[in-house]
Amino acid sequence: MHTWQKLIIIATLSTVILIAGTVAYFNYFAKRRLIISTTTSLYDTALLDEIEKRYETTHNVDINIISAGTGIAIQHAQNGDADIILIHSPAMEKTFLEQGYGVNRKIIAYNFFTIVGPENDPAGVTGKNATEALKSIAVYGERLADQSGQTKVWVSRGDNSGTHSKEQNLWKAAGYNYTLVSAEPWYASVGSGMGDTLNVANQKTAYTLADIGTYLKFYTDGVISLSALITEEQALLNVYSVMAVNQTYHEQINYADAMDFIEYLVSDEAQQFITDYGKADYGKSLFYGAVQPLKSNAPQPIVSWIKSAAFFDGSECPPQYRKNYPQLYS
Repeated sequence: MHTWQKLIIIATLSTVILIAGTVAYFNYFAKRRLIISTTTSLYDTALLDEIEKRYETTHNVDINIISAGTGIAIQHAQNGDADIILIHSPAMEKTFLEQGYGVNRKIIAYNFFTIVGPENDPAGVTGKNATEALKSIAVYGERLADQSGQTKVWVSRGDNSGTHSKEQNLWKAAGYNYTLVSAEPWYASVGSGMGDTLNVANQKTAYTLADIGTYLKFYTDGVISLSALITEEQALLNVYSVMAVNQTYHEQINYADAMDFIEYLVSDEAQQFITDYGKADYGKSLFYGAVQPLKSNAPQPIVSWIKSAAFFDGSECPPQYRKNYPQLYS
């Protein structure tokens, strides 16, 4: 064999080894990126940060978190800029599934919204249900606007988030046209996340709707002094779900790692961590795992409330939106 032929063979083998080594490196050593688009409450409470730390210790994945209101979180996913969404607006989630952007929805947690306000409760909402409380706040706001010119009694996120959607539904249930209510002089819209909204409400000594997790963190940490005046009724239930983004629309989606992460979230280990999170620091859980309650149909009536608020066609994820992971629904 001629020397030049040997050199060609050596060069070819070197190239093959280099390519194989590169592939092996990226498959087994370089961390893969997983992008999660999520609501601000999971971010502001640091729950997702803690889950990220635990997950990355046992998985070769670098998790990147995008925190925004639910509407924007969904938009990121629709644009192909996220592999997973973790949100809390069942109506928006249903549309996301129906449009084909999401698959394999799982309900993973729940807590409650709360109406918070000044400790002295000038609108007199304590002891009322959520819709009656909003009526009292509206009457109080109108009275103050007429008498003193003070205008800001209610502060809204106003950001097309899951919390904002819940607020709109509550005003509707109370008998108000939301478009008209939101234009009242006593109504303020922040257009930002839950933390910013709580801070503005605190500054204005006003009322607002908050998820209990973010409220407890801000209150216990001394950031705000508002009191939780109405909590834990069916109308204030807050259900969190996770979905993988459908690769059909965006081939760059990291679907395999998205599904691995979803399977982790519904595992006994992760569900227990979610339920225990916050107990030591805040005196109660900020969130409750939803997987086991839905399997065992207990506790009641909360499970029935979850199904009423967040099931579609009798299921957390109807069969047409499930993709290759039957074990999630067994």
